[in-house]
Amino acid sequence: MTQQEKTQIEEHIVDVLKTVYDPEIPVDIYELGMIYKIDVKEDGEDATVDIDMTFTAPNCPAADFILEDVRTKVESVEGVKSANINLVFEPAWDQSMMSEEARLELGF
Repeated sequence: MTQQEKTQIEEHIVDVLKTVYDPEIPVDIYELGMIYKIDVKEDGEDATVDIDMTFTAPNCPAADFILEDVRTKVESVEGVKSANINLVFEPAWDQSMMSEEARLELGF
């Protein structure tokens, strides 16, 4: 797998992550800054993906739903064999991690 192919897979992953929402917030998890790392690793002809992500609050009531949505959507990307979603709380999420687009959408 070339670096270009890995980059294309990562771009497709970002695209699908932009379709995942916390039901309580009208902005996708990528623009909210909840994705800390996307690591595409060659695994035969396909790739294994490790994603580090967080939530806006550790006690997020939709945590299970969001994690499963991320896993399902990432694993649907062509060239991805499996996805490991790691929930992390370091560094703690704060509003400064949001994109400019997300801040405008939420009125910050």
